[in-house]
Amino acid sequence: MSRHFAFLAPPFDGHVNPTLPLVEELCRRGHRVSYATGQRSLDTVEASGARGVDTLVESSLPSTQSFDEITVETLTQLMHMMLDHARDSLPVLRRHFAEDPPEAVCYDMMSLGGPMLAEMLGVPAVALLPSFAANERFSLMRYFLPEDFDPDHPALREVATRRRELADQFEVSAPDSMLSATPAELNLVFVPYQFQPAADTFDERFRFLGPSLGSRGRGDSFTPRDDQAPLLFISLGTTFNDRPDFYRACLRAFGDSGWQVAMSVGDRIDPEELSPLPANFDVRPRFPQIEVLRHADVFLSHAGMNSTMESLYHGVPLVTCPQMAEQRANAGQAEKLGLARRLPEGADAATLRKTVDDVAGDERMRATVAATAAGIRGGGGAVAGVDALEAHVAR
Repeated sequence: MSRHFAFLAPPFDGHVNPTLPLVEELCRRGHRVSYATGQRSLDTVEASGARGVDTLVESSLPSTQSFDEITVETLTQLMHMMLDHARDSLPVLRRHFAEDPPEAVCYDMMSLGGPMLAEMLGVPAVALLPSFAANERFSLMRYFLPEDFDPDHPALREVATRRRELADQFEVSAPDSMLSATPAELNLVFVPYQFQPAADTFDERFRFLGPSLGSRGRGDSFTPRDDQAPLLFISLGTTFNDRPDFYRACLRAFGDSGWQVAMSVGDRIDPEELSPLPANFDVRPRFPQIEVLRHADVFLSHAGMNSTMESLYHGVPLVTCPQMAEQRANAGQAEKLGLARRLPEGADAATLRKTVDDVAGDERMRATVAATAAGIRGGGGAVAGVDALEAHVAR
């Protein structure tokens, strides 16, 4: 029986990409998917088989180098942005889906309008979690935020008031914050069970699918220049990557080494700014990450969850350089499980080189990463996610 599913996510790679194999599997089984996101991600979701729905709202993260330390100001700025997005996009989405109703609304953790839209349409709301899950016993608020963070700060109370006012405006229940401990009836988590903190506290409402690659695993090709030399992949992701000093430190660290290096510097830096480039460096704004990881021996990464999962899927150990609270949590969990080593703050070229060399030569870590990769690949992925979705809407 063909069904119609609505997906909602902000147009950020780390939130859209983990959902695409799920969309592809739904379409493969004959279902329809309407994917509401920002204009810059419409081509991406349509390539997965969905019908793109433009929210007509441009989403962008607050302008800052990083969220290395979350303060009340940075957190409330992000929450106000999410509330603005929900306020402006919900009228568009309500009109669209009233004419073509879905049987469930599947929403990213940053899409506060998701459960509100589901309530308007009278259909189930399903949470899509690209990062760690939260429940009544495990709080992301306590996990991510500093111990001295004041949850009763006036700025946070103002955000709570805005949530209630938004709900009143659309005559629905007030949405929770993205760090809420109130789960949906079904929560699809794109990390494996073994990577989730406090995993034993999660019940049948949660399906830990782990990462899937889908057609992204058959994307643009990448061939190392030297098939005999070990490959180091360096990337700080797509958001907080304006770090010329870090990239120059990498050039100094590995320029005269036995490593061949693929280094992604993002769209804000012209690789020519870093010249002269050592002969063993391939520097580009971005690489086909999944293809590079098929060849990589070590991944020097910001520890975004998407990158962390893709690295572990391919059995590549990590050296991490996190730049915000979520990435610090990912890096900490990976190190705790013996899958990564985190760089110290302000690491110089010598420390970069030593840490990467140590990880490359750590046979115990390589064995642990290989076992984790096998577990991830056997975790069910998108197939298990669609099985859960179909069962949920058929109840």
